[in-house]
Amino acid sequence: MTSAADHLLVAPILIPFFAGALMLLLGGDRRRGTRTALGLASALALLAVAVALLGRAARGEPGTYLLGDWPAPFGILLVHDRLSAAMLALVAVLAIPALIQAAAGWQRQGQFFQPLFQFLLMGLNGAFLTGDLFNLFVFFEVLLAASYGLLLHGSGLPRVRAGLRYIAVNLTASLMFLIGISLVYGVTGTLNMAHLSRLVPGLAEADRLLLHLGAAFLALAFLVKAGAWPLSFWLPAAYAAAAPPVAAMFAILTKVGVYAVLRLSTLLFGTGAGASAGFGSEVLAMGGLATIGMGALGVLGSRTLAHMAGNLVLVSSGTSLAVTGFALAGAGGGVLAGGLHYLVASTLACSALFLLVGPLGRDQDGVAVAPLPTSDDDPTDTEDEAAEPQGPPMPGALAALGLCFAGSALVLAGLPPLPGFLGKLAILSALLDAEGLRLPPSLAWAFMILLLLSGLAALIGLMRVGIRVFWTSEEPPPRAWLLEVGPVAGLLAVLVLLTMGAEPVQRHMQATAAALLAMPQQTEEILLAPRAEDQP
Repeated sequence: MTSAADHLLVAPILIPFFAGALMLLLGGDRRRGTRTALGLASALALLAVAVALLGRAARGEPGTYLLGDWPAPFGILLVHDRLSAAMLALVAVLAIPALIQAAAGWQRQGQFFQPLFQFLLMGLNGAFLTGDLFNLFVFFEVLLAASYGLLLHGSGLPRVRAGLRYIAVNLTASLMFLIGISLVYGVTGTLNMAHLSRLVPGLAEADRLLLHLGAAFLALAFLVKAGAWPLSFWLPAAYAAAAPPVAAMFAILTKVGVYAVLRLSTLLFGTGAGASAGFGSEVLAMGGLATIGMGALGVLGSRTLAHMAGNLVLVSSGTSLAVTGFALAGAGGGVLAGGLHYLVASTLACSALFLLVGPLGRDQDGVAVAPLPTSDDDPTDTEDEAAEPQGPPMPGALAALGLCFAGSALVLAGLPPLPGFLGKLAILSALLDAEGLRLPPSLAWAFMILLLLSGLAALIGLMRVGIRVFWTSEEPPPRAWLLEVGPVAGLLAVLVLLTMGAEPVQRHMQATAAALLAMPQQTEEILLAPRAEDQP
């Protein structure tokens, strides 16, 4: 018989699924408070489950769950390890403040905000847990379908334009995903990731070429979702058009693409992949560098805080993709550990910056675009404001907003001693000490230079916005409510905790990187995961 702890692995998918379904049954605006409470309860439960799974993974207890009790590789398999557990925890940590700020008024722009948010959480968690490519596609489509509705939540021509572009690009990426899956299955006869890692070293040359073609289609789909240049033209405008709580949650959507690239590249094209070892590493490294560069230029050229935050998401994704390419090319686990540390810190800071768009843009023309008017004279901008929260504004709002803005800016600029700096420092140190790197040294030096310059660009861009908002503005000070500022302060508190616990966090990331690079040697136990009937 399976224990309750064994069933914990499927809880991150079932909790938001049932919460969203119950919200749809409740219906009606009169029960908005009930749905809000249910959404927060679901997010808190997800956080508790994620912490439990993170603890199990940290103790060296990766788990598997066979849906329907069908044996791998034929059945649907859920797998959790250090990386997936960390991503589950990150999803829950981002969801709670986004839901709290949405309760301040943004959710009242549409009737189905709360159930769509829950289905987004279900898709995210499923994508991080699934052990086969087809179900990765299924969960991708679940989270994308929910994100379409959330992006279009509200009204306004700019939002509709950005939303249609977002939908068209992601539907094209989904088509490439299906083509890649078809090619991989046609060559290997399986879509189970662990099973694929065992088959890749022994493939015939003709079959290997088809596998590489299928992997290239999959990579295109994942890189679109990760916002890699030149496939990232849609991202800043789409994220800027979303309501701030939605954009704050979208900060992790690009990391799903990064996660898929990292997971599949280490499984299929790691050191034990024979002739396929290191496949695509140079493309990932160069694409990541180009994404960092374009994101940094976008930060310097942004005229609004929302667009600037979208370009900072590109910098974060580009860094993670470049780190994946260098790790795949033999840079070692130190580079990957630093990249994972930076991924967590930059995602939290970008999410906090998006949450600041609402209160900072309420009374400041041109500072924030997405649910707020940018100009009274612009007939194309028909965005409607969120309903103001009930009760008096928060006292000392300007000081609180300034501190939150400064904290987010310092993390994204990579200044010490915050986690953004620690992640970059780990990357730079590991690259300088890397031996056996199968990429040109000039590419490593270019990465290190871009990593530093992107932090400088973030500092310059955010300082420009901060001076404009807090020092030189002739408008009345922005108003803010506790429901708006509290979530941002909560995310910054998490970043402070990561700073205080930098050593254990980095140890965890090093163990995560080592496990990822050794994953092909661990697939036997995944494929032979015991069924319930075989357990005592």
